[in-house]
Amino acid sequence: MAVYTPVSEAQVGALLQRLRLGELQQLSGIAAGIENSNFFIDCDAGRYVLTLFERLSAQQLPFYLGLMQHLAAKGLPVPAPQADPEGQILFELGGKPAAVVTCLRGSHQLSPNVFHCEQLGHTLARLHEAVADFRPFQPNLRGLPWWQAVAPTLYAKLDADTAALLREELAFQTELAASRAYQDLPRGAIHADLFRDNAMFEGLPGREQLCGVFDLYFAGVDTFLFDLAVCLNDWCIDLASGRLIEERAAALVAAYEAVRPLSAAEHRLLPAALRAAALRFWLSRLDDWHRPRAAQLLKPHDPTHFERVLRERIAAPWHAMKELG
Repeated sequence: MAVYTPVSEAQVGALLQRLRLGELQQLSGIAAGIENSNFFIDCDAGRYVLTLFERLSAQQLPFYLGLMQHLAAKGLPVPAPQADPEGQILFELGGKPAAVVTCLRGSHQLSPNVFHCEQLGHTLARLHEAVADFRPFQPNLRGLPWWQAVAPTLYAKLDADTAALLREELAFQTELAASRAYQDLPRGAIHADLFRDNAMFEGLPGREQLCGVFDLYFAGVDTFLFDLAVCLNDWCIDLASGRLIEERAAALVAAYEAVRPLSAAEHRLLPAALRAAALRFWLSRLDDWHRPRAAQLLKPHDPTHFERVLRERIAAPWHAMKELG
């Protein structure tokens, strides 16, 4: 959510009029994230978020915005796209596809404990249950084909040991994806990027309630297990070492299973999914690091964090079953 494409107050004001949200009071860029141009809009109707999509096309975006509408209608705490009187939710601003969504309450919980992880697990399972009747299809655009395309462009930029790790893990995940067990895993539309800074909490300190999840613009159809692994690799780790904090991880999985029990195959393949989730974000951060895009407010992420996470997941595979008994 850096700012690549500036917009004027006049442009935003005209869009607000079209959406019947009243007059613009304040427009401010959002510094967090690196994919799209994002702004807070304060107007007569309240606070909203304006997103200008820098990589996703107008043809791809109906999937994401439709998914958000679907989840909001099911009672999930996600931002709701705002429609004009004709029902249009996708617009153009600054030469880019754009959307305006509701702004969630609360703040990030960047130091989650067991209580926060339980809530996240419960909400993630509800999301997976809610997409059972969501029919639009779009693959996870940062899935295996993307890994296979991007990794070869990075080998020459890495030292020999790091390049070898990348090659070996990509080969492992490619073989896994071809297996019958993997192909039979339950799947549907997933968030695919539900890090702790993509969730909002509010309430008394230590007892904050999860009140929203957002930034579904990496969503796609993939295994539910991959989505769970993404969360475990961010919500349940020691950030300095990448080590999994098993108490948090067990609590997250138990809360998830209270809504949607994992199959035996999902339990068996969880260690591999944790490696896949680490690989995906290591690759994207390597790509952004070595091929940066000019942007206002851009703060690129350090790729070595997820290299550490991947090495930890290989060295110490974790099975939820041993924790859950």
